[in-house]
Amino acid sequence: MTTAAIIVAAGRGTRAGGEVPKQWRQIAGGSVAAHTVHAFRAHPEVSQIILVIHPDDHGFADPIEGVTLVHGGATRDASVFAGLQALHSDAPDRVLIHDVARPLVSEQVIHDVIAALDHAPGAAPALQVTDALWRGTDGKVTGTQDRTGLYRAQTPQGFRFADILAAHSAHSGGAADDVEVARAAGLDVTIVDGDEQNLKITTPGDFARAERLLMQRQDKNKESRMDIRVGSGYDVHAFTDGDHVILCGVTIPHERKLKGHSDADVGMHALTDAIYGALADGDIGRHFPPSDPQWKGAASDNFLRHAVALAGERGYRISNVDVTLICEQPKIGPHALAMREALSDIMGLAVDRISVKATTSERLGFTGRSEGIASMATATLIGA
Repeated sequence: MTTAAIIVAAGRGTRAGGEVPKQWRQIAGGSVAAHTVHAFRAHPEVSQIILVIHPDDHGFADPIEGVTLVHGGATRDASVFAGLQALHSDAPDRVLIHDVARPLVSEQVIHDVIAALDHAPGAAPALQVTDALWRGTDGKVTGTQDRTGLYRAQTPQGFRFADILAAHSAHSGGAADDVEVARAAGLDVTIVDGDEQNLKITTPGDFARAERLLMQRQDKNKESRMDIRVGSGYDVHAFTDGDHVILCGVTIPHERKLKGHSDADVGMHALTDAIYGALADGDIGRHFPPSDPQWKGAASDNFLRHAVALAGERGYRISNVDVTLICEQPKIGPHALAMREALSDIMGLAVDRISVKATTSERLGFTGRSEGIASMATATLIGA
């Protein structure tokens, strides 16, 4: 079953104000019409889109991709009929007819209308009226209206193509919407759930609300597409004879040094492995094999810089890192800020996104016996 959409955009929209018709006004980074078209173009069940425009509006409409432009008529139903005729030569099974001024139509509403056409010749979204209804004259309430069975109509209004084409061909004109045309032809129209956000831009104040909702939706979509990765690293180095240790790029006087093929910076090694881990790309040993003599005694910032650069090449930025050093000696607290600053210089990452802290193992195990230092690290990467 194929489904086409007709988006009616030939009106002048004078009640909305502005220098151009409302469908061409810019909101949330695009024209109202462009946002509306995108909602249907992104829907997997819609295979063709007809955009019905005023003949004078090609300058606005031509840049919109994925649509066939058709000139509309003097009335809404005339414009819809023009769109239906444009589809006739390669007729779809179903057609959705939508007001261009409803740019917030959701994927769910479109789906529900299409699904209802499996069992009915017509379907349209609507919201049940819940507010009290008044009748009034000259600004005064003159009576109330029973709201039982009343609905607020929305679009898209969907139909089996052949049925609605015949209905429009037989209609004398002047209908409020396509449901009226369909019912005049004896077609049943099923009501599906509408959406409060599927508002129709009509007055100047509607633009601000629509833009706010579109921006919220864009932010939500961006968040849902965000690629966040977290990696962890762990490293251990034993003490040997020496007079200093290097931790997170800072040289600290000490009665012994750490033993390793490189400079044995256990904190930087754990952090480097955390970044590789987030990228699912092994560890330091894979990229800088200890069997390779060129890395003997090498400064560990070489490894960290490589990991940071690799993350950038893969399209990720480092959001924050956290390093924990596990040892009895030396005392880390007095040097923690210098370590954060050193890592900041190496990584190009703000100091307030780098954590370096220490803990002991309560004199348990090899670190508790001061036989060496261990380090754990985590890194968070975000797709750029």
